[in-house]
Amino acid sequence: MADCLFCKIVAGEVPATVVRETPRALAFRDINPQAPTHVLVIPREHYADAAALASADAGLLDEVVRTAHEVAVADGVAEGGYRIVFNTGREAGQTVFHVHAHVLGGRGLGWPPG
Repeated sequence: MADCLFCKIVAGEVPATVVRETPRALAFRDINPQAPTHVLVIPREHYADAAALASADAGLLDEVVRTAHEVAVADGVAEGGYRIVFNTGREAGQTVFHVHAHVLGGRGLGWPPG
């Protein structure tokens, strides 16, 4: 989508600190981190939210989550624990409508979040 920030990152039109790539997914550091590790994992193809991704492409959601785990391992937070968050819809806090998983770790995250 021409006006989608994350599509522009995938296309190389907007810079990002990329930490992992697969043929169908891209992981990059959040520009406003909420934890020592805060990485966004997105599919290269545009899907508006997690529900659209899950229903549109068998296996791609698996790849996004697997990539999120690989990021956690590479950042050294997998053993201590990390959170994977998909915000779906405005009321859930989604601000960029290209599905993305937040990988958060490196400190106690507490519950409930927010």
